Amino acid sequence: MKHIGIIITDQSDPTAQAFQKACVSNDIRPHMIDLRQRNVTVGESLSSQITDIDIQQLDAIIVRDVGAGAFDGVSFRFDVLRQLEHEGVLIVNSPASIQSAANKYYASSLIAKAGLPIPKTMVFQDTGDALEILDTMEDAVIKPIFGYKGKDIVRIKNGAIINNDGTINDSDLEGTIDAILEQRGMLHIQKYIVNPGRDIRAFVVNGKVIAAIYRTAPEGAWINNLSQGGNESRCELSSYQKELCIKASRSIGTYFAGVDLIEDMNGDSDKSLILEINATPSVAGIYKAWGINAAEYIVKDVSSEL
Repeated sequence: MKHIGIIITDQSDPTAQAFQKACVSNDIRPHMIDLRQRNVTVGESLSSQITDIDIQQLDAIIVRDVGAGAFDGVSFRFDVLRQLEHEGVLIVNSPASIQSAANKYYASSLIAKAGLPIPKTMVFQDTGDALEILDTMEDAVIKPIFGYKGKDIVRIKNGAIINNDGTINDSDLEGTIDAILEQRGMLHIQKYIVNPGRDIRAFVVNGKVIAAIYRTAPEGAWINNLSQGGNESRCELSSYQKELCIKASRSIGTYFAGVDLIEDMNGDSDKSLILEINATPSVAGIYKAWGINAAEYIVKDVSSEL
């Protein structure tokens, strides 16, 4: 019997459970592993153990979530995965691709280098420079480099901060920029793309798009993430959009990915841009809209390579 480790932080997470069930249904023994519980001894040799699991003996590892927290801890958990990869354990997604996707600036640079369309993106480390460029932009968003689930995004339209419900925030713009710079040390500014009130999440597995959904923001809101109250519905991608998603996933190096597209209403009828790549995506939205179990696709494809 093959043994696959599932890297998790929450045993009850629906995607973690989907991976576990997909392993069982394919006659594979799953091992749910929380790397926050791993201790390592380094001497004449490297020894590592999690409860009764010798993870170096696993046939493969699928990464759902390595956990957040302090930089040292997160870095250590990625180092553990890198060590296992160097020892010949198949890991999907690879530590390098997960880290590349998680860094919005670096991911954007890789996607742009591949010749794929993204919203105009700029990075600043000075309040004055940022305010000057924002003054020339009708509509822009400031995103955290390592943000997730649509959190901590600031939209600035015609010099005013816009809340997610579309109302104007009375906070001082310069003070807000100063606070973000103090916290993050840089500003990742992206042109806001006028869209139909939705974005697209496409699920790519091993170079194929298995399904896609629209994520539609609540009425009056502009953040489409499901975790921010957005709703999922079926999306039929054009051949052009499918090609974009496959190439975007390849540019980051992901085996499976959630690729987010935005439809530009100021462009032509098939003008879509790549917003970002998620290398540890939830499978829930695709399943709810289509009844398609992305975890099953991933487990079967990984198993076939062992």
